[in-house]
Amino acid sequence: MAVIGLNMAGTAQEKTSFKASGKPTFKIFSNYHSTITDGKTYNQFELTRAYLGYQHQFSENWSGKLIFDVGNPKDGGGLEMTAYVKNALLSYKKDAWTVNFGMISTTSFKTQEKFWGYRYLLKSFQDEYKFGASADLGISAAYKFNDKLSADLILINGEGYKKLEQDSIFTIGAGITLRPLEQLALRGYFETTTKDEGAIKRQNSLALFAGYQLKKLSIGAEFNKQFNHGMEEGLDMTGYSFYSTLKLKASKLFARFDMLESENDWNAAKDGNLFVLGAEFNPVKGIKISPNYRNFSPSATGSAKVDYIYVNCEIKF
Repeated sequence: MAVIGLNMAGTAQEKTSFKASGKPTFKIFSNYHSTITDGKTYNQFELTRAYLGYQHQFSENWSGKLIFDVGNPKDGGGLEMTAYVKNALLSYKKDAWTVNFGMISTTSFKTQEKFWGYRYLLKSFQDEYKFGASADLGISAAYKFNDKLSADLILINGEGYKKLEQDSIFTIGAGITLRPLEQLALRGYFETTTKDEGAIKRQNSLALFAGYQLKKLSIGAEFNKQFNHGMEEGLDMTGYSFYSTLKLKASKLFARFDMLESENDWNAAKDGNLFVLGAEFNPVKGIKISPNYRNFSPSATGSAKVDYIYVNCEIKF
């Protein structure tokens, strides 16, 4: 009986002991779309993104991740697809603490992006209109006080993930997330970017978010404000975004409305209203297909409205 007991104890210990493990990750964004403006139609197939990476769990508390982002750099060069390191980080999680270090995801719009839920067809507001980068070199820490309150801090280079540190720019941000009800999420975030070139220059950003999620219906709203965009005095931007998803038996219906404004119309070429209406289907696990319609109404006087008809696809394995 003693021998059997010792064997059982050893077996139980083996079952509860941690084993390091890892897995590769792959995600592809592609689409076919038609652009209709001034009575003319332009058709195009696109491969907009390919994420290739690996995640490894070293222990119960320590993990690492490396993700390459292959996409169009849109820098005016001859290359249409370029690989960047999107994430290269070490994470520590224990009890209420989460700490990330390296090339990390920024925290300014991560909550909004997750709530929006359709990154493969359209970025969340701040990412789409260049209020900030989705990843950067630095460190972030989050603490969950309880089920209703959490807070986070981040210190990053301020260059984004497509550039290494080249100057004295640093960004520090802080956010608070409240969940007064299980279905309701409220978040406030503020960050400041400082540049020292003899004279101190600053870019400040404020983001407010409210999201309400039921079993089949979700509604989200954002207010975004950025002062001195690109460290240029007086280049302020204001933006609003509203989106909703209705879950049906075999699909989802969604809608979104964005409004972007700039102080004294300095960004008039990109200011305007965007409306999106579409559906999402999951024919098999790992594949999402979304036919959707978009309309952009620019604020600039004399600029024509643009209609888009898209079929977007996400492949994940």
